[in-house]
Order: sequence, then C-alpha cells, then structure tokens
Amino acid sequence: MPLSEHEQRMLEQIESALYAEDPKFASSVKRRRIGPGGGRRRLQAAAIFVVGLVLLVGGIAVDVKLVGFPIISLIGFLVMFGACLMALWGGGSSANASGGPSKGAGAGSRNSGGSRRKLSERMEERFNRRFDQEQ
Repeated sequence: MPLSEHEQRMLEQIESALYAEDPKFASSVKRRRIGPGGGRRRLQAAAIFVVGLVLLVGGIAVDVKLVGFPIISLIGFLVMFGACLMALWGGGSSANASGGPSKGAGAGSRNSGGSRRKLSERMEERFNRRFDQEQ
C-alpha cells in the first residue's frame, strides 16, 4: 500500500532530521535499505536462486555423497543462501555512491557536535523528568 502525501512528507522530514543528527548512521542505514533501483540485482539473485534449487533437488536424484552427505545438495543450498544475501544486500556499492545529500554531510560534520550535544541534553532532561515523576 503506497504512502499518502502527508506520510511521504513526514518520512522525508524524519530522514532529513536523521541526516542532520547523525550523518554516519544515516548513510549506513541507507546502504542497507532495499531500494527500488536494485531490480536488476534482484533478478540476477532470483536466477541464481533457481540454479541453487536445481542443484539442491538434482543432488538428491544424482546421489553423489561425500562422507555420507549429499554434497551437490549442500552446494545447491549454499548457492540459494548466497542468492538471498545478494538480493538483500547486493546493491551496497551503488547506494553508497549516491548515498545521501552531500551538502548535508558537510554541514553535519560542522554542526554534529552541537546537534549531538543538544540531543543528549534533551534525552538527559527527559530521563530526569521521568525519574522525578516516579519518585
């Protein structure tokens, strides 16, 4: 279900605030996120997954065993597992190249000490208020 315009604007505001507060963390999260641009990578991963599935099932039919274990099936499983990892995290280098606003990173490095201090002060104040309310 797609996001409404209001939800999309709020998400963009949250993302920009995250970049302003901690650009290093925001860029690492952006690299791991599955984006719409990784369609080709996912298609390749799906093809490799099918090859692994064929190896998995074919290993049972061929019955080649090493120390009593169907080695072709094991290789098929590992290929399938690798394809899943490729589909999830395969686009890291391309996302890193486009990763985040470049002007935000420069401004964030200049302001990050003050922003982090403000954030930590706010969190400390909230903690103190909660602690005082409990007593």
